Amino acid sequence: MNLENQTVGDVQLAYVDSGEGMPVLLIHGFPLDHTMWNAQIGALAARYRVIAPDLRGFGSSGITPGKVTMEQFADDLASLLDALGIGGPAVVCGLSMGGYVAWQFWCKYAQRVRALILCDTRAAADAPEVAAGRLVTADRLLREGPGMLAETMMPKLLAESTAAGRPELAEALGRVIERTDPQGIAAALRGMAERPDVTARLAEITCPALLIVGAEDAISTPQEMGTIARAIPGARLVEIAGAGHMSPVERPQQVSAAMLELLATLG
Repeated sequence: MNLENQTVGDVQLAYVDSGEGMPVLLIHGFPLDHTMWNAQIGALAARYRVIAPDLRGFGSSGITPGKVTMEQFADDLASLLDALGIGGPAVVCGLSMGGYVAWQFWCKYAQRVRALILCDTRAAADAPEVAAGRLVTADRLLREGPGMLAETMMPKLLAESTAAGRPELAEALGRVIERTDPQGIAAALRGMAERPDVTARLAEITCPALLIVGAEDAISTPQEMGTIARAIPGARLVEIAGAGHMSPVERPQQVSAAMLELLATLG
């Protein structure tokens, strides 16, 4: 997949732009990059135009030290769609932190959202102690580098069966984390720590919505995702057996099939 570059505002974003038709924007999780969506890009691009960027601070995109809010990420993506000539509504899909960005994209650019796909994410803001922990981790990252984050996060990202049966997957995710600039990771951590709670706004979402969650996700549990789905009018929840927090990577065929089923209803 060819990686292209586009300057939007004060940052250069790297992205994959593959296929033709209704645009589908894939927003990666923390602290990863667009490659987590490789299977979905391959599955969707035969029928749709798939845009999979590296958010600022991640992958091959430009770095912004300090703090990057979820709203800033959303603004970047709106500008990227503008630069690519996509003025009409797109299907917006995000995993984990990408879901936080997707919420903010909907809050600010609802008219540009054809449908929402939320994978293994949360609508609630961080509890104070969790937010404080993110700030501590951000400072530690700048001292020690991203290797410490790969070590501490990996047990939480994958289902036990995935980690045991597919060690190469854990190794590949670890390599992505380890090559990410610590300043980019730290900036996103600080932004996540102060992200707004969107729970009270879920009932306002009128576009089609699909929620996907790994049955073994310990970070954004099926129970929590179910609560979100029930709060969004007409939303559908798909639970992916044998997957943890990284359901699109752990069970790509099942996740892609759920996405394609929704996309087929959109015309």
